[in-house]
Amino acid sequence: MLLETAFAQAPGASGQDPTTSLLMNVLPFVLIIGVFYFLMIRPQQKRQKETKKMLDAMKKGDKVLTSSGIHGTISEIQDNIVVLQVAENTRIRFEKVAVTNVLKD
Repeated sequence: MLLETAFAQAPGASGQDPTTSLLMNVLPFVLIIGVFYFLMIRPQQKRQKETKKMLDAMKKGDKVLTSSGIHGTISEIQDNIVVLQVAENTRIRFEKVAVTNVLKD
């Protein structure tokens, strides 16, 4: 009698639909993935798009800041190379991706 009562109260014997049980087990993982997407992946993709837009919009004469902290004025832009004038007779070549910010006057 006691054994029959224990089996009747065991999980899964309550008559729940197996699909509902599976959904309740998978739902937390789906929610975690959704939270990661909206808090980490989506903002990173947005920053990458903004950076690409900034790099494509650079033109000769813009004042920029590089990732190494060098301020300069763009004197020439080639494919992936930016030539910065940092002093009167001093020009430095950088990769285009090294430019982190276009400074406003």
